[in-house]
Amino acid sequence: MSSAVAVEAAKRVEYFAAAFIPNRLTEPIGPKTLPAAESLIPLHWNPGSPVSARTLILATENRLEHINEALLICVPPSVRRHPGELVATEIEIMVNDHIKGWFFLVKELTALFRVKKTGTLALVLSELDPGGGREEAPDLLGACAVESFRAFTQGLLYSSLEEPFRILGFCASESSNDPDFAAFIFKVLEEGGKRNNGKWLRFGKGRGIFGRY
Repeated sequence: MSSAVAVEAAKRVEYFAAAFIPNRLTEPIGPKTLPAAESLIPLHWNPGSPVSARTLILATENRLEHINEALLICVPPSVRRHPGELVATEIEIMVNDHIKGWFFLVKELTALFRVKKTGTLALVLSELDPGGGREEAPDLLGACAVESFRAFTQGLLYSSLEEPFRILGFCASESSNDPDFAAFIFKVLEEGGKRNNGKWLRFGKGRGIFGRY
């Protein structure tokens, strides 16, 4: 999903910055790098560090001069384990990188947008298949990271009316096409205005192309 959003951004803006969550798990799934694009400015981020979150914002402002929109994309890696097979280091990595890191980053972004009294914070969630059939271990770690991000986003959406900037949540079913979902996200963002502020916007065949929770 991150790659699809980067490709779509490259079509629409002159320059944009992006940072991946480092993949430090023993069973990584998904792309390790963003697609090559002349408009892409790659940046480093250590999600488990509040200092790194602040540094990421400063580095982005330094390279782009200002931040108008921030897209946070939750696509945690899948680590399938039965409960008794969970590895302590994997639990630490998932909590630090795919749960705690979002809190640090949103703290910095909301502080920035409050000072500017404008901006857009978009949180993007793709559904995961939890698995767990008779012949497959459940994805306990990835599923927990997704649900944490969903709850975090819901809380931010509730608080959006008190903020001088927009907060939007985007959600897609597991079967959705990533490039189409990315195009949908940017179409909504480009519409501007407060009409969709504080709302979940769902993309997928199950609810039609456009939908809201």
